[in-house]
Amino acid sequence: FAVIVATGANPRRLNLESEMRLMGKGVSNCAVCDGFFFRGKKVAVVGGGDTAIEEASFLTKFASSVTVLHRRDELRASAAMRKEAFANPKIKFVWDSEVTEVVGKAKVEGAKLKNVKTGEESQMQVDGLFVAIGYDPNTAVFRGQLDLDRAGYIKIHNETETSVPGVFGAGDVDDFRYRQAVTAAADGCRALLDAEKFVKTKLLEAVS
Repeated sequence: FAVIVATGANPRRLNLESEMRLMGKGVSNCAVCDGFFFRGKKVAVVGGGDTAIEEASFLTKFASSVTVLHRRDELRASAAMRKEAFANPKIKFVWDSEVTEVVGKAKVEGAKLKNVKTGEESQMQVDGLFVAIGYDPNTAVFRGQLDLDRAGYIKIHNETETSVPGVFGAGDVDDFRYRQAVTAAADGCRALLDAEKFVKTKLLEAVS
């Protein structure tokens, strides 16, 4: 038999009641999925790593302005990503700040912020809030059984194979780069083909 692991990954949250209440109503974890709905609007991106800066840069194709909200005083993104972001006139930055509440009843209307150094509180008007502070792959159950990288993603070789023969990975469980439904579906198809080939090979070996 063969096994395909496709347990996915969960986006990290701000753990705010208002965040979850307005999820899909202006709060999002995917700029590629939802950026189009914010054409000509003001949006904010929470985070300071490569993912956040990629999201911010992508959103400038649609939004009138993009504000990056980061709890530190410098970005953790790569030098190339930082250079691109700082050069983009549509991207602004608010440093040393965390979101304490997403404002709005039926949709996002703004965000309340708190400066982590001074404790000063403020509020900004935005139409959308993109939370881009990373993902956690659902692989805890496989720890000690499959090879995982430092972030917990399954290590893959030969496209879909894991460290255990007959066990294949597909989707966000090993893909920390694209994280899109279409790429996950393609991974699933490849894993299925590889699993089918594995089972056929073992059957032929058994009868030969």
